[in-house]
Amino acid sequence: MPPRTGTERVTSALASERVRREWLRRVEAEYRSAATTQHLVLWLIQIGASPDLVHAGLRIVRDELAHASLSHRALLAAGGEDKPQLARESLALPRGGDPLEDDVTRACVDVFCLGETVAVRLFKALRDGCTVPVARRVLDRVLRDEVRHRDFGWALLEWLLESSRGAALRAMIERELPRSVAHLRAAYAPPGIGREAPLRDDEVRWGLMPAARYRQVLALAFQRDHVRRFARLGIDAQPAWA
Repeated sequence: MPPRTGTERVTSALASERVRREWLRRVEAEYRSAATTQHLVLWLIQIGASPDLVHAGLRIVRDELAHASLSHRALLAAGGEDKPQLARESLALPRGGDPLEDDVTRACVDVFCLGETVAVRLFKALRDGCTVPVARRVLDRVLRDEVRHRDFGWALLEWLLESSRGAALRAMIERELPRSVAHLRAAYAPPGIGREAPLRDDEVRWGLMPAARYRQVLALAFQRDHVRRFARLGIDAQPAWA
C-alpha cells in the first residue's frame, strides 16, 4: 500500500468519518469485483468461450485491482486507517447444480448487464460533484473503465444466447430477472437509509452522493439502458421493475 504523504495528511483534515467509511467500502467493493470477475473468467475458459471474451474479462480483473489501489489512496488521503475486511466466501461466485452455462449467465446478468450498466451512470453522477483531486482521479479512471465493463457484459450475454443452450438460457433470464432486479434495487435502499444526516458539501466534494440520488440514477438507468439493451436481445425487462 502506498505511504501517506504530507499532502495526504493535510487533506485528511477535511474528510469526515462518513467519507472514510465510504472509501473503505469502495476499496472492498473493487477488490471483490476483481475476484468475482476472475472466477467468471475461469468459468468462461471451462465452457469454451470466445478467446476475445476471455481476454476482455482478464483486462477487467486488472482494471478492478487498479480501482482498488486508487480507492485505497483516496482512503489514506481522507485519513482512513482501517483495513479492508473481506470474507473469503464473498470473493467467489456461487455454483449451483445447474449446467455451468446457467451460472455463467446469472453472473453475467447480475454483475455486468445490471450492475456495471447502472455503474456507468452512477460514477458519472458521483464525479459531477467531486472536486478533491485524489478522489476525482479515482472516479475519472473508474468511469472510463466501466463503459468497457458494461459492454463486455452485453457482448457475453449475446454470445451465450447464441449458443446451443440459448433458448433455455433466455427462458431462465426471463424467469429470474424480477429477482435480480429486486436485488439490485434493494442494494440502493439498505436498512438505515433515510435516517442518516444529509451530506455536507465537503462530503459531496469527496465523491459521495445522497441515497435518494442513487435510487434516481438506478431508475433512470433501468428505463433508458437496461430495458433497451434487453429488448435488443428479445427480452422484455420492463415487467421486472414491478
